[in-house]
Amino acid sequence: MELKKNTMKSMAGLIAFGIILYWIMNHPHVAFQILGRGLSLISPLLLGICIAFIMNVLLRLVERLWDILMQRRKGQWKNRYKRPLCLCLTLIMITGSIFIILFMIVPELQRTAMEIVDMIPWYLNEIEHWTKEFSMKFSSGTITLPEFKIDTKAAMDVIGGFLTRSGESVFNKTMEMTTSIFSTLFNLVLGLIFSIYILLSKEKLYSQCKKMLYAFLPEKKAAETIEVMKLTNQTFSKFVTGQFTEALIIGVLCFLGMSILSIPYATMISVLVGFTALIPVFGAFIGTAVGILMIITVNPMKAIWFVIFIVVLQQIEGNLIYPKVVGKSVGLPGMWVLFAVTIGGNGFGILGMLVGVPACSVLYALTRKTVYRKLKEKRISKECYR
Repeated sequence: MELKKNTMKSMAGLIAFGIILYWIMNHPHVAFQILGRGLSLISPLLLGICIAFIMNVLLRLVERLWDILMQRRKGQWKNRYKRPLCLCLTLIMITGSIFIILFMIVPELQRTAMEIVDMIPWYLNEIEHWTKEFSMKFSSGTITLPEFKIDTKAAMDVIGGFLTRSGESVFNKTMEMTTSIFSTLFNLVLGLIFSIYILLSKEKLYSQCKKMLYAFLPEKKAAETIEVMKLTNQTFSKFVTGQFTEALIIGVLCFLGMSILSIPYATMISVLVGFTALIPVFGAFIGTAVGILMIITVNPMKAIWFVIFIVVLQQIEGNLIYPKVVGKSVGLPGMWVLFAVTIGGNGFGILGMLVGVPACSVLYALTRKTVYRKLKEKRISKECYR
């Protein structure tokens, strides 16, 4: 009777799954809209989880240092206040680092923008001079143009209509951008609050998740799910550590190379390149583009040398540093690192690039484990697949 009851439950579950899958295949746009709406509702929580993962790497380091410093101290207070104090120190370190980077970058960017604006009249004069020379050469030829008349009133009506439509479009775009910025900031603040709560009680949350898994899943499935959760946590933590290490290496190498080549703004551009290198593989190109604009206002020839140097550095970074530092830390071969970054970037943009590598690493580890288990069950010798 119990077996029949379980069979009926399984059949009902399969039928329900089939109906839902059939509906999704026939209404994919509606399904994606519902999914997008659901993700937007829980986006602060998801953002908080991501922030907590990143902060947890530094938090564990701070807590280890706390244990070393407090090992000779007596009293329960050192354990009671350990997590809140270490979390406060972590937040101060991260916030301070961001402010230092902005303090180094923003003033130089403003100065470069002002220099570019000041150079616009010179460029316009050069264009005007070139246009006059071209017109003189062109007028000396034998090409003649037919006479034509311009309806001034019609032209002004067209221009006025264009400006009116453009003004409305600019206003609408500005309002949309303002709303988007405030929404992003609001979600960021909520995400930060969620991350603080998660980090303050991460052991308790982990215990609650295990209780729910063992309560609603068979014991074997619950244990397997917990193993996947542990693997995911370890992989993401190693990825964050490796990504920051790689960004630091890129920043230092960029500073050394620019200093040797006597390229201006070496410190600021190196910090910017290192900071944007947190985006896997392609991130340093963002810092490079800004660096080129800054250098070209001072010495265009140095900008060319900077481009050549960055191309060489990118080759070293993409083929040697990133696969060895990040790929090795997450247990993912170099080819799959590039594959994960490409697929993640095409599908989900910058966020996909960041999450793609550790997610692919988890899938790679699970697939590898399953393959070796299947080979062992079939008693396939290593000589067969070498």
